[in-house]
This record gives sequence, C-alpha cells and structure tokens, in this order.
Amino acid sequence: MERKQIGNGAYITVLDSQKFNRCRITLHFQFPANREQATAAAVLPLVLERGYADCPDMTELSRRLAKLYGADLAVDNAVNGGNRILTVEIVGICDPFALEGENLTQEYLKIALGVAFDPYLVNGVFDPEAVQIEKATLAQRLEAEINDKRGYCVRQARRKFYGSSKAGIERDGYLEELPALDAAALKRVYDEILRTATVDVMVQGANAQLVEKAVLQRLSSIDRAPAALEPATLMPRQECRHYTETFSDLVQAKLCMLFAASETLNGEKLEANRLAMALFGGSVTSRLFLNVREKQSLCYYCGSSAGVMGGVMMVDSGVEPKNAAKAEQAILHELDQLLHGPITDEELEDCRRGILSGMESVEDTLSGVENWYYMQICRGEQLCSPAESRRRLLAVTKEQVRQVLAGYSLSVSYLVTAKEDAQ
Repeated sequence: MERKQIGNGAYITVLDSQKFNRCRITLHFQFPANREQATAAAVLPLVLERGYADCPDMTELSRRLAKLYGADLAVDNAVNGGNRILTVEIVGICDPFALEGENLTQEYLKIALGVAFDPYLVNGVFDPEAVQIEKATLAQRLEAEINDKRGYCVRQARRKFYGSSKAGIERDGYLEELPALDAAALKRVYDEILRTATVDVMVQGANAQLVEKAVLQRLSSIDRAPAALEPATLMPRQECRHYTETFSDLVQAKLCMLFAASETLNGEKLEANRLAMALFGGSVTSRLFLNVREKQSLCYYCGSSAGVMGGVMMVDSGVEPKNAAKAEQAILHELDQLLHGPITDEELEDCRRGILSGMESVEDTLSGVENWYYMQICRGEQLCSPAESRRRLLAVTKEQVRQVLAGYSLSVSYLVTAKEDAQ
C-alpha cells in the first residue's frame, strides 16, 4: 500500500489487490460543503453518469462497458462531516485476464477520466435535456423521502441537530431549488469542484503508472486552487431538545436520538469508539438489543452507531407509539449503566470478537479495501491496515470504552408517531 502526492491537492493511493482478478480505479473529489451549491452538487453525479464527450449516448456507454468484459461505472456523492465527496469509479477485470491481451487499464481510464474531466456539453454547458431529466429524477427521490418513515425520522433529527452548520447541508439538495437550476449553473458548480477539490485517486489491480500519468495530464489543464477541507464537526453540548411529528397512517413509531461528541475520535480512540458502539447498541450482544429489545420488548429494532467526522452518536429505533417515552428512558438507562455499572468480561469479549470478525472480512472485496483506507484519508489519519487496527482493538479496556461513551451528550430526540386518534 502506497500513497503519495502527485500534484497540487492531488494524491494517488495504490492498494494491494493480488488476490483479486478484478481491478478498480476511483477518483474522489472532496470539497467543503456549500449551501448555495448543494442542489447542483446533488444533480451533478446523475448527469455525469449519463456519458461523456466521446460517448454522450447512454446506450452506447453501456455497450462499451459490456465489451470490456462487463465493466461497471458509477458516479455518486457522499457526506463527510462538513465536506462533500464526488466519486467516479470503474471496476473491471485485470489486464492479465484479457482474452486478447487488450490494455484494459487504458480503456477504463478513457471512460472514467472522460466522465470526470470531459463531460458531454452543448454550447459550453451541460446538455439541457439531460439536466431536466435528472432534475426530475432527483425531485422524485426527494418527494418520496417521507414514504420511508425510518429514514425520514433520521434525516429530520439530523436537521435539528446540525442546524445551519456545514455538516447539516443536505446531500441530495433542496426540492424547492430544483426548478431554477439550469445547465449553465450546473456547469459553473462542476468547474468549481474541479478547481477547488482535493483529488484522491485510488488504484487496485490496474497499471498505477498509467493511471498517474493520465490523471496528471488532465489536472494540468485546470487552474487548480484546492480549498481547505472542513475539520471534524463538534456541535455544542446543550440541553436535549425533543421533537414530535405525527401521521395518521402510522403503525410503528420511529425514534431517533442524537448525541453530540465532546471530542474528535480518531487513531487509538477510534478503536475504543468501535467497541463502545458494539457494546451499547451495535451488535446482537449489545445492551440495547438484549435489554431494551429482547428483555423489555420496548422496540422492534434498536441500534447505535457513531459518525466520527460528524461528531455524533445515533440511536435509531422502531417502537409502539405508546412505548416511545419508555423506550427513550430505557435507552438512556442502558447508557448510564455502561458508564457507572459493571461491564462483564464476557459481554466485552463477545463484542470485541464480533468487530474482529468484521475487520477480517474487510479485505474480501475491492470496495471493502478501498473504503477502509479512504475513510482514514478523510479523517486525516495515518493509513493503518485492518490487521493493525485489530491489534489496537485487542488492547482496548473497559475504562477506555467508558471514557468514549462519557463524551456523548444527548442533544436531539426526534419522534415520528401516530396521531392520538389513530392509535
């Protein structure tokens, strides 16, 4: 595994993939979230995925990928605290497995770099017809948000938690802004991303020298001025705010509790955080699963997770409307017991073994390996292998787990439930 800087705000990371017969080339463009550009940034990957200058037709693009032994192309956007990530990736078989000795890396690069750096334009802007189609696609997704009450509850809680901070800017943009977004505005946001983003190229199983040379050539034509990325978000600790939203057609209520972190958890503290989440509510041997769900039957599901860059711990549960208050108190009780009561060696080791097992499967897929290392890059950490993390995890103590959990403070509790006359 090797990571090096290849240009102004541009890096390449070559990952070992000898045991795979497939390769993967990914370009990550990470940039600070911007409220005014959020909707355009959400539409952009949908438009880019349709094709590029040398292949603007979606059907023809599918044919090209099929001819490359069924290669896969994907363009997406993601949230990383107060930053956003535009990703272009292509996956296919490695060069040595080409039946006729084709230079597959070269062909993959033509597509991936074409999509990323040479999109199909009409009169200098994105194709207006394509933009209209993808705006409609995104509008349907945003309008359907409320149909998934679990996801809706989580998003509503996050909106209250993050407020107007950069971490609270919507990944999928804003429905009311879609009508005014045009092809020219989308092109301006695209150009700004290419100019200011930190570029991370991840290579697995492909010709890394060829990839590096091709990416550098593309970047050299851009007047680059990479922007400083946002640090991990830490929201102020405050009295918990409770919110309730009711629906007449709801049977199962949804409860989302967000806890603000007091410090950024990385390095060795990250391993303690992993074990703390597994012990509290992230595994089938956790306190929330065994006590709140199984013993007390207060919820259909109840789990905890933590977003390090977002500075948050989330407890997400589905409950009977009449049991919502009891479930919240039971969740808080289990957290208090972990802080002040006994933690048995057996339950700690059960959770530790579960995490270790998951870490062992990280290297079973190309995506698992890449995600493991790229998340460390996003957190600004020294790259650490899954094996090294497993060794760190083995050294985590009960006291370290308690210290991590003590740093979380309940900030927002959001309940989506049935109207009283509908219960």
